Amino acid sequence: MASVAAERIPEVAVYEGEALKRRLREVERKRRLKAFSLVLPLFLFILVSFVLPIIYMLRNAVYDPDIHDLMPLTAAALQDWNGQDIPDEPAFAALVADLTAAQANRDTAQIGKRLNYEISGIRSKILASARKIEKLEAGPYKDQVIAIDKIWGERETWAVIKRNGSRFTPFYLLQVLDLEQNADGDIVGVAPERRVYVDVLIRTMSISLTVTLMTLLLGYPLAYLLANMPTRFANLLMILVLLPFWTSLLVRTTAWFVLLQDNGAVNSAIMSLGLSEEPLKLIFSRAGTIIAMTHIQLPFTLLPIYSVMKGIPPAYMRAARSLGAGPVYAFRRIYMPQTLPGIAAGCLLTFILCLGYYITPALVGGPSDQMISGLIAEAMNRESNWGKASAMGAILLSATMVLFFIYNRLVGIDKVKLG
Repeated sequence: MASVAAERIPEVAVYEGEALKRRLREVERKRRLKAFSLVLPLFLFILVSFVLPIIYMLRNAVYDPDIHDLMPLTAAALQDWNGQDIPDEPAFAALVADLTAAQANRDTAQIGKRLNYEISGIRSKILASARKIEKLEAGPYKDQVIAIDKIWGERETWAVIKRNGSRFTPFYLLQVLDLEQNADGDIVGVAPERRVYVDVLIRTMSISLTVTLMTLLLGYPLAYLLANMPTRFANLLMILVLLPFWTSLLVRTTAWFVLLQDNGAVNSAIMSLGLSEEPLKLIFSRAGTIIAMTHIQLPFTLLPIYSVMKGIPPAYMRAARSLGAGPVYAFRRIYMPQTLPGIAAGCLLTFILCLGYYITPALVGGPSDQMISGLIAEAMNRESNWGKASAMGAILLSATMVLFFIYNRLVGIDKVKLG
């Protein structure tokens, strides 16, 4: 009996061990489910308000089904067209059928609007042709349609229709890069007088970089002062730094609009000090835009630097000085390298925020100071061209991601600290 009991002891131990593992796995699974349920609302919020809009924007930059859906017969008839000369009779017959159906469904204006993006002035000709096509005699249609308007005898018109016969198009992305496809399908640069978007993109990057450097030059010494002065004075100064957050962006920009006038407070002070005999051109200029944006963005650069500086023990600098290092050398070799994570975080945050500025350049800047967000707003509000607006957003997002990748390779995103 004793031997049988001894043999059962290991079996009981193994069984209890397996039961304990199962209970532990179940407890761990419940803990993960509970943690996931707590994170799920935030995840859904980010998905709905951030990820899905970006995906929709990227889709709209290349998705344009208007010609495919409104001119299906013409698009199908042009599939085998070699593009060397105007198409044959079947394409004209398909065009007549499509424009007749579009006229009946009141879709002609949409066709004209889409083709007008690539051929200026064609919208009115499409509308007129659709009205006249209803009165044509039974085929052949080629000569009759060309007699309605000479655009139907031009190879470029048919090439544009064929290119847009698919639901997906590179047109908008090429447009915002100042490129286009010619009648042969080759990608070429647009005429010099139509080159706008690349210059605006470069201007946006340039202004954003300038503002970032200005906020760094102003914010770094102020952050050092805040981190090392007595607490009661530091708190008072911090209130002044955070004071702009108590008002809206529009109010701050409007205040700068008043201050930078020719007879405003800034020019009055400059002339009173004898620095200039006449008012400086500060309003509706690049200088005014940078000044206003620098003031607005200064706290975003300063606060990450300040939070890092507060965590640097003062003993490091005292140790360097006790070992014979001068104040400048100790600051440059000991203190400043430790603040690089804050500098990186503040500058990256400011630069990204500056890329999307719209109100400040629109109110304070001149016509040559508008940034890409202004063109995006114009494409949506005035032109109702969501494809172009999405393409500009996609290009701006791509440029930001490229800069972010370069920054990560040179500095390392793991070194970024926001607090």
